[in-house]
Amino acid sequence: MFGTTELIIILVIVVVLFGASRLPEIGRGVGGAIKNFKKSIGDNEQVEDDSAKKA
Repeated sequence: MFGTTELIIILVIVVVLFGASRLPEIGRGVGGAIKNFKKSIGDNEQVEDDSAKKA
């Protein structure tokens, strides 16, 4: 997928574009989005399981 060199280059570009002070804010935003996505996937599977049990 990505090697170490590619990840370092991407990190440098992100730091240049957004600045080091905004990186924690961006990380929190991405982490929250992933958490909400996983929660919605889990809720959807639970609803489907409940529907299958009722049928």
